[in-house]
Amino acid sequence: MTGYNELKGAGQILVVEDDPVQRRLLKNAIERHGHVVHQAENGRIGLEMVKRDSGLFNVIVLDLMMPEMTGLEFLDALHEFGTQIPVIVQTGQGGIETVVQAMRAGAFDFVVKPVSPERIATSISNAMKLDQREVKARAGRRSRSGSVGFDDIVSASPAMIRVIDLAQRAAQSNIPVVLEGESGVGKELVARAIQSGGERSNKPFVTVNCGAIPHNLVESILFGHEKGAFTGATERHIGKFMEADGGTIFLDEIGDLPLEVQVKLLRAVQQGEIETVGARTAQKVNVRLISATNKDLIEEVKNGHFREDLYYRLNVFPITIPALRKRKEDIPHLVRVFADRFSGEQKNGRRMTVNSGALALLTAYDWPGNIRQLENAIFRAVVLAEGPELTEADFPQIAAQLPEYEVVDHLALVADNTGLDADEAYSEEYRAPPEVHHHRLSEALENAIASVNPSGDVRKLADVEEELIRFALKFYRGQMSQVARKLGIGRSTLYRKLKDYGIDPDNPQKDAA
Repeated sequence: MTGYNELKGAGQILVVEDDPVQRRLLKNAIERHGHVVHQAENGRIGLEMVKRDSGLFNVIVLDLMMPEMTGLEFLDALHEFGTQIPVIVQTGQGGIETVVQAMRAGAFDFVVKPVSPERIATSISNAMKLDQREVKARAGRRSRSGSVGFDDIVSASPAMIRVIDLAQRAAQSNIPVVLEGESGVGKELVARAIQSGGERSNKPFVTVNCGAIPHNLVESILFGHEKGAFTGATERHIGKFMEADGGTIFLDEIGDLPLEVQVKLLRAVQQGEIETVGARTAQKVNVRLISATNKDLIEEVKNGHFREDLYYRLNVFPITIPALRKRKEDIPHLVRVFADRFSGEQKNGRRMTVNSGALALLTAYDWPGNIRQLENAIFRAVVLAEGPELTEADFPQIAAQLPEYEVVDHLALVADNTGLDADEAYSEEYRAPPEVHHHRLSEALENAIASVNPSGDVRKLADVEEELIRFALKFYRGQMSQVARKLGIGRSTLYRKLKDYGIDPDNPQKDAA
């Protein structure tokens, strides 16, 4: 992992942290990578140091929870001062709301405590490359050469760094690898990096999407067929395994392979032989096999959809790639790289940036389609953007799916700055007629919980609490951890209250008064 995390050039790093133990740990971790560390015990002192010599610091590492001046207040003051120093904020576990606020306030990146030396080193390295000239040049080289290495995997999260570490180890041998993870997490990118990092780097890399091939053609496409082997076989076809001979074959969605083809795949893995359709003898083949699946293969084995002997042959070195929602630290970096890459590919050639509001919005979203969905969203925004900077207004489809994203506060700011009313502000911000989004504002008014009953008396506390819990379950779409966190109670307490009030979490409005 040294090559992956290695920093290129020393920097002057300001650490703003009130905990002396954390300051010392950060200082040691950062200095190990050749940087010079300056320390401030609170935000007020840190701000004075920046004002005294703003040109000295390359990066600021900022704790968000501090006395005298919080991290968010520090960011606001830094913005007013006009400095462009990239700021990396530290947050506690599960503090995505605070992270979103920090991103809005202009933070470059965030790390989750306790932060590892490798993670903070990677973040500082990325911050020191803020102009992205190196990233842009690398993306250009990759598009011309077609090869993908581990350095091309954009990541800052500990979970993905572990994935890269495992993949680098796998690259040093020919061991079968299974890449597990949801659709769109980047399984093929990791597979290509494994190929590029091993002894087969200059050999063929052949990709087969097993789920996209008609079942009656899978065997022929994988193993080839002889001329006349079946109706329509007018010429000989060598198949994907022979195309990959000497190199790597990547079988995506391997859980979709028909059982009868799995038998032949098992022989290819065990004996290095394939049976071409219509041929009388088997052929030797030398391939590195990397498989990928978004299914639980062991469940497929239990259900009789996947051969157990093949499963144990393939699952020698499993690597699970986490969903993007579980590594939100990667989102700001991916957004910047995609925006830079796609804007560079446009005919005008202008380099496009992403403002803090857009970064906060995109970080708040959970991306069910993972990196592929994020990439498509950035591509669409770059193509349709009217200015040199992507803003929240360029992602109306994402904003519409985040009812909890403090839209009302944001619209109030727009209204204050434009003199528009709330409906007009929403329309102005998201470039749509007012009537299209009117129902969103109406819902916000309906969300108000009454303090008095129809008789004019103050409602019982239990009744208000029950109504609030029902509303929170609906608002956060049944995500229990988020509901509990937003209500300020533990999950066990939440479950107890659900039982007390007879609330069905899957249908919170059922039996509501």
